[in-house]
Amino acid sequence: MSEIAEQTLPTLTAKDFTTDQEVRWCPGCGDYSILAQVQKIMPGIGVPRENIVIISGIGCSSRFPYYMNTYGMHSIHGRATSIASGLKASRPELSVWIVTGDGDSLSIGGNHTMHLLRRNFDVNILLFNNQIYGLTKGQYSPTSEPQKVTKSTPYGSIDHPYNPLALAMGADATFVARSMDRDPKHLQAMLTRSHQHKGTSLLEIYQNCNIFNDGAFEIFTEKKTKPDTALFLEQGKPLVFGATQNMGIRLDGLKPVVVEMGAEFSTNDLWIHDDKDFYKAQTLVRMFDEPSQSGQYFPRPFGVIYETERACYEDVMQMQIDETIAAKGAGNLDKLLRGREVWEIQE
Repeated sequence: MSEIAEQTLPTLTAKDFTTDQEVRWCPGCGDYSILAQVQKIMPGIGVPRENIVIISGIGCSSRFPYYMNTYGMHSIHGRATSIASGLKASRPELSVWIVTGDGDSLSIGGNHTMHLLRRNFDVNILLFNNQIYGLTKGQYSPTSEPQKVTKSTPYGSIDHPYNPLALAMGADATFVARSMDRDPKHLQAMLTRSHQHKGTSLLEIYQNCNIFNDGAFEIFTEKKTKPDTALFLEQGKPLVFGATQNMGIRLDGLKPVVVEMGAEFSTNDLWIHDDKDFYKAQTLVRMFDEPSQSGQYFPRPFGVIYETERACYEDVMQMQIDETIAAKGAGNLDKLLRGREVWEIQE
């Protein structure tokens, strides 16, 4: 941000990021909470509204730009990542946010998502995962669990589902995190961390579709079950969970194991979270509905799983342009377009 922008930036509130558009999501949809948290953190990121752009694809989540009082674009199915890449390449000073769903980003847009992650443009991806196609009325999606009965799989899905964060790690993403719609404070913290990261940030947000897939993540969001099933990661802290913080995860060699604190184990024996550790992050994203050696199921990790630094595509591109101009001059566009094979017709 320029010094002038810093001096003249007005004090904003969440209301300054709301629009006069009617919010057209189903009553009770998790998207309402996500929208509210994004509007709450925006005044604190220090970016003028005119420098913020929300780009979406197609899906329920893709209505987002209409409800944010910023610049935005409701683009085409699966291509929000491509459009955002072009915008960031041409206007690197902008804060670009991509709002997408599990179908939009991992099905028709899967290839584009993968390449955005490896290129590492400085943009933020908010991936709303509800494990269903909501806008088209309830077909199974790339993240739906096996044997999911839907309108398009009446006898149960036989597909193996995507693990979005494992896919991100495989594409060498520089920021990988997970949150949920029903934990506003945690979601706000993760949105802020996503913005602060220099590079492509992928924040998977568990979002409830109360019409076509109600309760898909209830075990992680409800008060009775959340303490025993959700593991909230904190940098430099041991992996502890449970209603009384009596459970933990330790490493038995290279394998994580669920243990109970007491006479045999204490917090000193547990895995200490380090979001810079690439190899441990690979394990964390794979802690997915599988029992540990003790037979107890692993809790699902929430928080920043992995973060690293790598040059951003737009910065390297500009550097290459500057170096080429310095070596060869600014060039002549008309001459380039005319090429060598040009005929002049004389009257």
